[in-house]
Amino acid sequence: VHVVQNGEIYNHGELRRELEAAGHRFRTRCDTEVLVHLYEEHGDDFARRLRGMFAVAIWDGRGAGRLVLARDRFGIKPLLYRHVDGELAFASELRALPRGEVDLDALEAFLAFNSIPAPLTIFRECRKLPPGHVLAWEAGEVALRRFARPAPVPADEVRGEEDAELAEELRARLRDSVRAHLVSDVPVGVLLSGGIDSSALAALAAEESSEPLRTFSIGFEERSFDELANARLVVERYGTRHRELVLRPDAALLLPALADAFDEPFADSSALPTYLVSRLAAEDVKVALSGEGGDELFGGYYTYAADLLAARAGGLARLARPLVELLPSSTAKASFDYRAKRFVRAAHL
Repeated sequence: VHVVQNGEIYNHGELRRELEAAGHRFRTRCDTEVLVHLYEEHGDDFARRLRGMFAVAIWDGRGAGRLVLARDRFGIKPLLYRHVDGELAFASELRALPRGEVDLDALEAFLAFNSIPAPLTIFRECRKLPPGHVLAWEAGEVALRRFARPAPVPADEVRGEEDAELAEELRARLRDSVRAHLVSDVPVGVLLSGGIDSSALAALAAEESSEPLRTFSIGFEERSFDELANARLVVERYGTRHRELVLRPDAALLLPALADAFDEPFADSSALPTYLVSRLAAEDVKVALSGEGGDELFGGYYTYAADLLAARAGGLARLARPLVELLPSSTAKASFDYRAKRFVRAAHL
C-alpha cells in the first residue's frame, strides 16, 4: 500500500496510538504514514477518522490493484481527476491534466455564481472530487461515496442554552481548531485583513503559539478599501511579527497571474487582495491561516440582513426604487448607494 498526501492530519498522534495498540508498526513520525495503516485497518472508511485538511491518494497493490482518492470535509485542499476509457489520472492542479473541450454546463455555472462548483471544472472530461468524498478506481471503473456532509442542524434541533454558555463553548471550539491548525512541520502565519474574522483568528493563534505569530497584511491607497489601521491594532495588541504592503494594484497587469493561479475562470473580486497577501506571506511561511468562511458561518454579509429585511419591506422597497436609483454613485467599498440600489432592485423577488 502506497500513499501521497497534500495537507495536514491534525489528529495523527491519536490515530497512531490506536493503530499501534492494534498491532501496526511505524517507521516514521510523519502524519502521512498514518494514512497507510489507517487504510489497512478500516479500508475506504479511513477518511471518516481524519481531522484535517487533505487530498489523499492511496494505491493498494494487493490483488488486481485499486486506487482510492479522498478529499477533506470542506474541500480546503483541491483534488481533481480525469476518467477516460477506463484510465484515471488525478492531480492537485487542473493544469496537470489534459484539457480537452470546454464544459458548457461549467460555463453556465460560472456566469451564475462567479465560480465553478464541484464536481464541475471548465473542461468537460475533468472533474473535482467534491468535499467529503472518497473515490475508488478498480478494474477501470470509478465509484464515488460521501463520507461527510457538514451542515447546519435541523431547525427542531437548534440548542436552547443560555447565550453566555453557547458563546463560551464556541470560543473553546474555535481555540481548539486554531490550536490544531498550528501543528505543522513548517512555519505557520496568519493572513490578517483587519476584519473581525481574521483578527479573531490572529488573536487566538497568538495566544496558542509558543513564539511570536507571523502576520501579513495588504493595504490599499483607496481609503474605503483599506483596513490596515485595524490590522495594526491587532499586531500591537498581540505582538506579532508583522509584514505589510500598501499598494495601488493594477488589475489589468495582475490578471494574467490570477488566471494562471486559478486554472479556470473565477470572478470573485477578493481574488486580487488574496493573491497579493498570499504572495507576500509565501516569502516567509509555507502555511497561512485565513478567516475564510467566517461571514458564511456567522451571518456577516450585508445580504443576510437584507434577506431578513426584504421579508418585511419588500413591497415598500419596490415603490421606493425610483427615488433610490437617483442616489449619486460612489466608488467606495460597499457604499450606501450600492447597497440600497441592490436592495430595491431585488427585495420583491
